[in-house]
Amino acid sequence: MEFEKLQIPDVVLLTPKVFGDDRGFFMETFRQSEFEKYCGNYTFVQDNHSKSSHGILRGLHYQLEKPQGKLVRATQGDVYDVAVDLRQSSPTFGQWVGARLSADNKRMLWVPPGFAHAFYVISEEAEFQYKCTDYYNPGDEYCIRWDDSSLAIDWPLVNGLAPRVSDKDAQGDTFETAAKFA
Repeated sequence: MEFEKLQIPDVVLLTPKVFGDDRGFFMETFRQSEFEKYCGNYTFVQDNHSKSSHGILRGLHYQLEKPQGKLVRATQGDVYDVAVDLRQSSPTFGQWVGARLSADNKRMLWVPPGFAHAFYVISEEAEFQYKCTDYYNPGDEYCIRWDDSSLAIDWPLVNGLAPRVSDKDAQGDTFETAAKFA
C-alpha cells in the first residue's frame, strides 16, 4: 500500500498494490499497523455503503460532538471526493483537497475527524464504501453547501451542470456561518 499525504497533510491518499491476471485480482484494502503508521492511531467502529446515480453530490457533511474520521473508497464507478479542514487551530483551516476515487484506480482517501466530507458521482452510478471512527449520530449532523463561494471547490461537474443534492444538503450552511472545530 502506498500512502501519499496531500496538500493538507492530515488527509492521505492510499493506493493499494493490486495483483491480477486473467482470472481477476487480489488486493489488501486495510492493515491496522500500516494505517496507524501513516494516518494515526484510530479504530473503526462502523462501515457504511451507499449507491448513487450520475450527477449526485452528497455533502459537505460532518459531526461536531462525535466527529468521524472516514476511510472512503468507490467500489463501483467513479467519484470525486473532497475534504474541507474545519479545525480552526489548523494551519490549513478552511482549505480543501480532492481526489478521484474509482473502482478502476482502487484508491482510498483518509479523511480525519475535524473535516467536512463530500463526494460527487462522475460515472453513471457509483457504490461508495467507508469505514468510520465513530458511530453516526443523527442529532449531531452538520452540512456546508457544496457550492460555498469562500471555499471555491473545483468540482469536476459533468457538462458543467449543477449536481443533484438532497433537500438537507441544499439547505446547508455557508462556510462563514457553519459550526467549526476548535
